[in-house]
Amino acid sequence: MAKHVLRLVAVAYVLFLLVLPVMLIIWRTFGDGLAPFAEALTSPSALHAFKVTLTVAGWAVVANTVFGVGTALLLVRHEFPGKRLLGAFIDLPMAVSPVVVGLALILVYGRFSPFGGLLESWGIQVIFSTPGMVLATVFVALPLVVRAVVPVLEELGDEQEQAAHTLGASRLQTFLRITLPGIRWALGYGIVLCLARSLGEYGAVAVVSGRLVDQTQTLTLFVEERFQNFDQPAAFAAATALALIAVVTLLLTKLLRPKDRIDGN
Repeated sequence: MAKHVLRLVAVAYVLFLLVLPVMLIIWRTFGDGLAPFAEALTSPSALHAFKVTLTVAGWAVVANTVFGVGTALLLVRHEFPGKRLLGAFIDLPMAVSPVVVGLALILVYGRFSPFGGLLESWGIQVIFSTPGMVLATVFVALPLVVRAVVPVLEELGDEQEQAAHTLGASRLQTFLRITLPGIRWALGYGIVLCLARSLGEYGAVAVVSGRLVDQTQTLTLFVEERFQNFDQPAAFAAATALALIAVVTLLLTKLLRPKDRIDGN
């Protein structure tokens, strides 16, 4: 009896919290057919929001992939003072509100801060432009690649890498031929998670972007701006596009989740 009650509670929880709201958005999106959906997503503002979103997410994924792999190797393969502190700092974005992250970036890189003012004098604008949005997105997605790769590196061990060094392989050759094939599934999983987090980021990006329409507006900001301006077809169409991206990401994470792939096969 208890098992059936728990199952019913779990199904009801998922239904009312996730399935029903998403289905209502999809219903409102396609209630008048495909034409309004296509028209809303091909408007100049929507296309620009897509472009900004992909640009910010792309740079964030590249930065977090390079940082994630390097940091994972540092944490697993080396011992040094402050190792646990570094691990704690990597997990910091999971505990700090994205809005706080955005405010902190403004305090550091804003026009009226010493460092931000110096950058402005050199013609480099960070806040209310793409670089600030990339920094905010990098921060919120920082732990994902690291935490996906670290467990696999620990399971792999370093015996094969040491053997490669003994045979005369350079560090780069060892990484490309030994380490990278062994972590490729975990790395792919982390990259997909990082991409999903970057595409859907709202809080930190909303603070540092200034929400400038047709300039620094990502797709999530586009949804909010269109809904507040009573353009519900455009808001629902963009929200549906984000939901479809989320579904594709979910399928990719299921395919790439590391499962007994320690040997790289």
